[in-house]
Amino acid sequence: MARTTTKDAQALIQSFRSAYAATPTNLKIIDIYVIFAISTALIQVVYMAIVGSFPFNSFLSGVLSCVGTAVLAVCLRIQVNKENKEFKDLPPERAFADFVLSNLVLHLVIMNFLG
Repeated sequence: MARTTTKDAQALIQSFRSAYAATPTNLKIIDIYVIFAISTALIQVVYMAIVGSFPFNSFLSGVLSCVGTAVLAVCLRIQVNKENKEFKDLPPERAFADFVLSNLVLHLVIMNFLG
C-alpha cells in the first residue's frame, strides 16, 4: 500500500511539474513575488512569536502589507494570464497599472496605520 501511495505522489508531482513548465515566464515571476511576500509575512509572524509584539501596530502593518501585496499580485496574475477568458480584452499594461495604483493605496493606508 505504501508503494502505491508513493507512486501516486510521484505521478502527481510529475504532472504538476509538466503543467508548470508550460507556464509563461511573466506568470512565473509573479508567482515568485507572491511566494516572497507570503514568506516575508511568515518571517514577521515567527519574529513576533520569538521576540514579542510590543509595537503591535508595526507588526500588524507589516503583515497586512505583505498579505495585501500578495493578494494584489494574485489578482494581477489572474488578469495577465492569457488562458483566462474573462480578462481577454484587458491589456496587460492596464492590469499592471491597476496593480501599481492598488499597491500605492494599500501602502498609504498602511503608513497611516503605523501612526
